[in-house]
Amino acid sequence: MTQPKVLPELDLARAGRQVIKKLPEVTLAFWLMKIAATTLGETAGDLFAQTLGLGYFLTTIALLVIFVGTLIVQLRSRRYNPYFYWTVILSTSMAGTTVSDFMNRDTSYLPNGETSLGWGPQGLGLGYPAGAAILVSLLIAVFVAWKLSGLTFAINDINTFRGESLFWAAILISNTLGTSAGDFLSDSSGLGYAAGALLVGGLLALLLALKYVPTVPNVLLFWFAFVLTRPLGATAGDFLTKPTAKGGLDLGTLGSSAVLLAVLFGLMAYAQVIERRKQLLHTATPARITR
Repeated sequence: MTQPKVLPELDLARAGRQVIKKLPEVTLAFWLMKIAATTLGETAGDLFAQTLGLGYFLTTIALLVIFVGTLIVQLRSRRYNPYFYWTVILSTSMAGTTVSDFMNRDTSYLPNGETSLGWGPQGLGLGYPAGAAILVSLLIAVFVAWKLSGLTFAINDINTFRGESLFWAAILISNTLGTSAGDFLSDSSGLGYAAGALLVGGLLALLLALKYVPTVPNVLLFWFAFVLTRPLGATAGDFLTKPTAKGGLDLGTLGSSAVLLAVLFGLMAYAQVIERRKQLLHTATPARITR
């Protein structure tokens, strides 16, 4: 009778690849957390820049510093931690909100004839089409560099520092691009907040249907969906916070942000419980083979 043979160290590392992953599995819970984080990013970014009067320039600098700090924590982590990961997603959403506003807007967007908002430059005033073109070009450049690196685009298989760095660069740009698209739908397209959200929701439903078409790569669908959930969050955030005269619910940036933050942290806690259960299950069933 032969004894079971323990896997060599290299094979054991491969067997535990899913356990030591740095990024989450893409499930329904993933998309719910993504929408909550991006909606909160919209309301929180507007809270700092507009409600508190810090302005787009100063808020953008502060939020980019926060993004770098949260990203360092995520990159230094040895395994997937829902709190680390979704805090970076939130910071990219907040930074993307104000970066988009600073790129696309200027003093002409200020309400009630105001001539300034906060300290520093008031915005580049590029407009949504030009701003979107720049962001699309940057996102394509990141994906080209990613492709040339030979690393995988599949989120479940990203487990290297370079791959994760490219992933987060794409996330920051896509969240900024999504903010521009959402603000354009809400403010400049004539659709309004609710109709804009319905349009994006319809496009997401189309992507979900394409998931069952064998010839369409799931990785491509993931990145389209990731970009589109940002304008969904932007339009939903505007719908919650803007005055009723403009078609919103007038809940305010502070109240909406507080509720969304509670929802997001609740989902983080749930994800953390699930992750710990997976780790305990893996520890209880070590990888072995027989011969």
